[in-house]
Amino acid sequence: MLKNKGHSSKKDNLAVIAVALQDHILHDLQLRNLSIADHPKTKVQKKENRSTSLKRDTRAVIDTGLKKSSQYRKVEDPEKEYVLDPEPPQLTLAQKLGLFGPPPLPLSSGEWEKVKQRSTLQGDSMQPCPICKEEFELHPQVLLSCSHVFHKACLQAFEKFTNKKTCPLCRKNQYQTRVIHDGARLFRIRCATRIQAYWRGYIVRKWYRNLRETIPPTDAKLRKKFFEKKFTEISHRILCSYNTNIEELFSEIDHCLAINRSVLKQFEERCNHEITEEDWEKIQIQALHRDICECSICLTPLSLDSDCPRASVGPGQRPRATVLLSCSHLFHHTCLLALEKFSLGDSSLFHACPLCRSCYQKKILE
Repeated sequence: MLKNKGHSSKKDNLAVIAVALQDHILHDLQLRNLSIADHPKTKVQKKENRSTSLKRDTRAVIDTGLKKSSQYRKVEDPEKEYVLDPEPPQLTLAQKLGLFGPPPLPLSSGEWEKVKQRSTLQGDSMQPCPICKEEFELHPQVLLSCSHVFHKACLQAFEKFTNKKTCPLCRKNQYQTRVIHDGARLFRIRCATRIQAYWRGYIVRKWYRNLRETIPPTDAKLRKKFFEKKFTEISHRILCSYNTNIEELFSEIDHCLAINRSVLKQFEERCNHEITEEDWEKIQIQALHRDICECSICLTPLSLDSDCPRASVGPGQRPRATVLLSCSHLFHHTCLLALEKFSLGDSSLFHACPLCRSCYQKKILE
């Protein structure tokens, strides 16, 4: 009888152990222990948030707006770090019987600081996510107790795919998870640095362009181009400042050229026209009617007319030759030559009368 009892007790112990092992395995394979899944505490918090929102809605009708409670002004800090599994999972039957070791206790704040320090030294937040191979940027980020860092969504997808709570890199079981924001902070710093670098580059380029536009270079070719550019800019500004009608300007230029050509043609006709002897006689008669007794250049008597009281020449003096111009004016030939040489030079083909300023031809009177 005692033997049967002992035998039955051993069978019962084996059955309990088998049930405990089976429960532990099933418990280990279930998704309820995954760190990213919704915990009962978070569900309770959601219910509390819903109840508080309903209370706010009901109070909004009654409240006059003069007094506002401080609890409605609280805004959660987006940079705050928190642990997703602050409490250890419940012990399974196998762990209670001592068949498996108990789960590790939650890490303290000091231990989390050490884990985070080790991750910072490894530069995990500066590298892409090991699962999706993309930068963390502003996406939610999680730190495991084994000091490895992942995207929150990537770790959630990995846990659902493997149906286990093991680290994708080191395969550590039953890790603890903490939400951090190191990747977002580094991404903001990198963006700010890039913006500042672009702005500094823009300022330097603008300063250099102003320097090149104001200070001429020392090289001869560059200096020539610099001043050519300045000249074109100034001329362009001058042209833009005037509202000039090009067609009207060209027509006015053509009209002025036509007038000048006609004047030159008349001038050439007058000067190049050959005067006959009969014309010279008429011009000489016209000059005698003027009663010209002295040269208008030297203001001395002419030797042409003996009736003039000042026409007498002193003893030992030779009378100077008188020249008659086509405009009927009389001068000493030497005085007129000296005036032509002094006023216009030998290179000029046409000369003007000193009195009437008309182009002339001359004839020496004997």
